[in-house]
Amino acid sequence: MKKVLVISGVGLLAFFLITQPQSVAGIVNILLDTLKDAAESLITFVQMVFSG
Repeated sequence: MKKVLVISGVGLLAFFLITQPQSVAGIVNILLDTLKDAAESLITFVQMVFSG
C-alpha cells in the first residue's frame, strides 16, 4: 500500500511539473523564501542569545 501511495504521489508531482511548470516554480520560490526567512530568524536569535 505504501509503495502505491509513493508511486501515485510521484506521478501527481510529475503531472503538475509537466502541465503547470510556472505555478510549481512559484510555489517552490515561496517555499524557499520562507525557509530562508526562518533560517535568518534562527541565526538572529542565536546571535542575540550568545551576545548578551
